[in-house]
Amino acid sequence: MSESTTPGKKGNLTGSARKLKDDAADWHNLILKWERLNDEGSTIATKIVNLGLSKKSDLEPDVVMEGGRLAAGDISEDMKRSNQELEEECVKLQDVVEKMANMLSKMEKMVHAERGICELEAFQYGETGRAAPLFHTWSTQQFAEVSSKLYESYKQELALKKTILQELAHTANADLSMVYLSSWLYQPYIEDSGKLLLESLLLETGHRPL
Repeated sequence: MSESTTPGKKGNLTGSARKLKDDAADWHNLILKWERLNDEGSTIATKIVNLGLSKKSDLEPDVVMEGGRLAAGDISEDMKRSNQELEEECVKLQDVVEKMANMLSKMEKMVHAERGICELEAFQYGETGRAAPLFHTWSTQQFAEVSSKLYESYKQELALKKTILQELAHTANADLSMVYLSSWLYQPYIEDSGKLLLESLLLETGHRPL
Protein backbone atom coordinates (compact mmCIF):
# COMPACT_ATOMS: atom_id res chain seq x y z
CA MET A 1 0.00 0.00 0.00
CA SER A 2 1.57 3.28 -1.05
CA GLU A 3 2.24 6.11 1.38
CA SER A 4 1.01 9.54 0.36
CA THR A 5 1.50 12.96 1.83
CA THR A 6 -1.29 14.04 4.12
CA PRO A 7 -2.77 17.49 3.39
CA GLY A 8 -1.22 20.15 5.56
CA LYS A 9 1.61 17.84 6.60
CA LYS A 10 5.21 17.75 5.42
CA GLY A 11 7.59 14.86 5.90
CA ASN A 12 6.82 11.88 8.07
CA LEU A 13 3.76 11.87 10.30
CA THR A 14 4.23 11.63 14.03
CA GLY A 15 2.17 11.00 17.14
CA SER A 16 -1.57 10.40 16.82
CA ALA A 17 -1.62 10.99 13.06
CA ARG A 18 1.08 8.36 12.50
CA LYS A 19 -0.77 5.87 14.71
CA LEU A 20 -4.11 6.39 12.94
CA LYS A 21 -2.55 6.07 9.50
CA ASP A 22 -0.71 2.90 10.51
CA ASP A 23 -3.96 1.50 11.94
CA ALA A 24 -5.74 2.15 8.63
CA ALA A 25 -3.06 0.12 6.80
CA ASP A 26 -3.33 -2.63 9.44
CA TRP A 27 -7.11 -2.80 9.02
CA HIS A 28 -6.65 -3.22 5.27
CA ASN A 29 -4.05 -5.97 5.67
CA LEU A 30 -5.94 -7.84 8.40
CA ILE A 31 -9.16 -7.86 6.39
CA LEU A 32 -7.31 -9.17 3.31
CA LYS A 33 -5.80 -11.97 5.43
CA TRP A 34 -9.22 -12.72 6.94
CA GLU A 35 -10.72 -13.11 3.46
CA ARG A 36 -7.97 -15.52 2.44
CA LEU A 37 -8.55 -17.54 5.61
CA ASN A 38 -12.29 -17.51 4.96
CA ASP A 39 -11.74 -19.00 1.49
CA GLU A 40 -9.37 -21.60 2.92
CA GLY A 41 -11.87 -22.48 5.66
CA SER A 42 -14.70 -22.74 3.16
CA THR A 43 -12.77 -25.36 1.17
CA ILE A 44 -12.02 -27.35 4.34
CA ALA A 45 -15.63 -27.09 5.58
CA THR A 46 -16.89 -28.44 2.25
CA LYS A 47 -14.60 -31.46 2.61
CA ILE A 48 -15.91 -32.05 6.14
CA VAL A 49 -19.51 -32.00 4.93
CA ASN A 50 -18.76 -34.35 2.03
CA LEU A 51 -16.92 -36.77 4.34
CA GLY A 52 -19.76 -36.63 6.85
CA LEU A 53 -22.40 -37.34 4.23
CA SER A 54 -20.30 -40.16 2.78
CA LYS A 55 -19.91 -41.65 6.24
CA LYS A 56 -23.65 -41.43 6.81
CA SER A 57 -24.38 -43.26 3.55
CA ASP A 58 -21.93 -46.00 4.56
CA LEU A 59 -23.98 -46.56 7.69
CA GLU A 60 -27.27 -47.02 5.83
CA PRO A 61 -28.91 -50.45 6.27
CA ASP A 62 -28.11 -51.82 2.78
CA VAL A 63 -25.03 -53.63 4.15
CA VAL A 64 -22.98 -56.13 2.18
CA MET A 65 -23.56 -59.78 3.11
CA GLU A 66 -21.14 -62.64 2.42
CA GLY A 67 -22.57 -66.12 2.92
CA GLY A 68 -25.14 -64.62 5.25
CA ARG A 69 -22.49 -62.79 7.28
CA LEU A 70 -21.57 -59.10 7.29
CA ALA A 71 -18.29 -58.22 5.60
CA ALA A 72 -17.36 -56.31 8.73
CA GLY A 73 -13.61 -56.16 8.12
CA ASP A 74 -13.84 -54.12 4.92
CA ILE A 75 -16.43 -51.73 6.34
CA SER A 76 -14.40 -51.30 9.53
CA GLU A 77 -11.25 -50.34 7.59
CA ASP A 78 -13.20 -47.88 5.43
CA MET A 79 -14.75 -46.36 8.54
CA LYS A 80 -11.34 -45.95 10.17
CA ARG A 81 -9.95 -44.16 7.13
CA SER A 82 -13.05 -41.98 6.89
CA ASN A 83 -12.93 -41.07 10.58
CA GLN A 84 -9.22 -40.26 10.42
CA GLU A 85 -9.66 -38.05 7.35
CA LEU A 86 -12.63 -36.30 8.95
CA GLU A 87 -10.63 -35.64 12.11
CA GLU A 88 -7.71 -34.23 10.11
CA GLU A 89 -9.97 -31.79 8.26
CA CYS A 90 -11.60 -30.70 11.54
CA VAL A 91 -8.15 -29.92 12.97
CA LYS A 92 -7.38 -27.82 9.87
CA LEU A 93 -10.62 -25.88 10.26
CA GLN A 94 -9.90 -25.34 13.96
CA ASP A 95 -6.50 -23.91 12.98
CA VAL A 96 -8.20 -21.45 10.60
CA VAL A 97 -10.59 -20.30 13.35
CA GLU A 98 -7.69 -19.87 15.80
CA LYS A 99 -5.85 -17.68 13.28
CA MET A 100 -9.02 -15.60 12.86
CA ALA A 101 -9.25 -15.25 16.65
CA ASN A 102 -5.66 -13.94 16.74
CA MET A 103 -6.55 -11.39 14.08
CA LEU A 104 -9.60 -10.29 16.06
CA SER A 105 -7.33 -9.76 19.07
CA LYS A 106 -5.18 -7.38 16.98
CA MET A 107 -8.32 -5.54 15.85
CA GLU A 108 -9.41 -5.13 19.46
CA LYS A 109 -6.02 -3.65 20.42
CA MET A 110 -6.38 -1.03 17.66
CA VAL A 111 -9.83 -0.08 18.94
CA HIS A 112 -8.50 0.37 22.49
CA ALA A 113 -5.52 2.40 21.26
CA GLU A 114 -7.73 4.75 19.24
CA ARG A 115 -10.07 5.25 22.19
CA GLY A 116 -6.98 6.15 24.18
CA ILE A 117 -6.07 8.79 21.58
CA CYS A 118 -9.58 10.25 21.88
CA GLU A 119 -9.26 10.42 25.67
CA LEU A 120 -5.87 12.11 25.36
CA GLU A 121 -7.25 14.73 22.98
CA ALA A 122 -10.23 15.37 25.26
CA PHE A 123 -7.72 16.00 28.06
CA GLN A 124 -5.56 18.26 25.88
CA TYR A 125 -8.22 20.19 23.96
CA GLY A 126 -11.45 19.71 25.91
CA GLU A 127 -14.59 17.84 24.88
CA THR A 128 -14.70 19.48 21.44
CA GLY A 129 -11.32 17.97 20.55
CA ARG A 130 -8.61 19.51 18.40
CA ALA A 131 -9.53 22.54 16.27
CA ALA A 132 -8.24 21.16 12.93
CA PRO A 133 -8.58 17.53 11.76
CA LEU A 134 -5.45 15.39 11.57
CA PHE A 135 -6.13 14.50 7.94
CA HIS A 136 -8.95 15.71 5.65
CA THR A 137 -12.25 16.07 7.49
CA TRP A 138 -12.63 13.35 10.15
CA SER A 139 -12.41 14.06 13.84
CA THR A 140 -10.28 11.63 15.85
CA GLN A 141 -13.51 10.31 17.37
CA GLN A 142 -14.68 9.21 13.90
CA PHE A 143 -11.61 6.99 13.51
CA ALA A 144 -12.41 5.28 16.79
CA GLU A 145 -16.06 4.83 15.80
CA VAL A 146 -15.19 3.26 12.43
CA SER A 147 -12.69 0.89 14.03
CA SER A 148 -15.29 -0.10 16.65
CA LYS A 149 -17.90 -0.86 13.99
CA LEU A 150 -15.46 -2.97 11.97
CA TYR A 151 -14.32 -4.81 15.10
CA GLU A 152 -17.89 -5.61 16.23
CA SER A 153 -18.81 -7.12 12.85
CA TYR A 154 -15.72 -9.38 12.83
CA LYS A 155 -16.32 -10.29 16.48
CA GLN A 156 -19.83 -11.51 15.63
CA GLU A 157 -18.54 -13.32 12.56
CA LEU A 158 -15.90 -15.15 14.60
CA ALA A 159 -18.57 -16.31 17.08
CA LEU A 160 -20.53 -17.75 14.13
CA LYS A 161 -17.40 -19.45 12.78
CA LYS A 162 -16.82 -21.08 16.17
CA THR A 163 -20.39 -22.41 16.19
CA ILE A 164 -20.01 -23.81 12.67
CA LEU A 165 -16.71 -25.45 13.70
CA GLN A 166 -18.40 -27.18 16.65
CA GLU A 167 -21.46 -28.36 14.73
CA LEU A 168 -20.30 -29.14 11.21
CA ALA A 169 -18.80 -32.62 11.68
CA HIS A 170 -21.71 -33.76 13.86
CA THR A 171 -24.53 -32.64 11.59
CA ALA A 172 -26.20 -35.56 9.84
CA ASN A 173 -28.80 -33.35 8.16
CA ALA A 174 -27.63 -32.46 4.63
CA ASP A 175 -29.79 -29.32 4.42
CA LEU A 176 -28.43 -27.98 7.69
CA SER A 177 -24.89 -28.71 6.52
CA MET A 178 -25.53 -26.59 3.44
CA VAL A 179 -26.76 -23.73 5.65
CA TYR A 180 -23.53 -23.91 7.66
CA LEU A 181 -21.42 -23.91 4.50
CA SER A 182 -23.30 -20.95 3.05
CA SER A 183 -23.01 -19.03 6.34
CA TRP A 184 -19.27 -19.64 6.47
CA LEU A 185 -18.69 -18.51 2.88
CA TYR A 186 -20.96 -15.44 2.76
CA GLN A 187 -20.25 -14.12 6.28
CA PRO A 188 -23.62 -12.53 7.20
CA TYR A 189 -22.16 -10.27 9.90
CA ILE A 190 -19.64 -8.66 7.55
CA GLU A 191 -21.82 -6.41 5.42
CA ASP A 192 -20.99 -4.29 2.38
CA SER A 193 -21.17 -1.26 4.66
CA GLY A 194 -17.99 -2.56 6.32
CA LYS A 195 -16.16 -2.45 2.98
CA LEU A 196 -17.34 1.12 2.52
CA LEU A 197 -16.10 2.04 6.00
CA LEU A 198 -12.68 0.57 5.20
CA GLU A 199 -12.44 2.45 1.89
CA SER A 200 -13.46 5.69 3.62
CA LEU A 201 -10.78 5.08 6.25
CA LEU A 202 -8.13 4.54 3.57
CA LEU A 203 -9.22 7.68 1.70
CA GLU A 204 -9.20 9.83 4.82
CA THR A 205 -5.68 8.74 5.82
CA GLY A 206 -4.23 9.17 2.32
CA HIS A 207 -3.70 5.48 1.54
CA ARG A 208 -6.12 5.93 -1.36
CA PRO A 209 -5.96 8.97 -3.65
CA LEU A 210 -8.93 11.33 -3.44
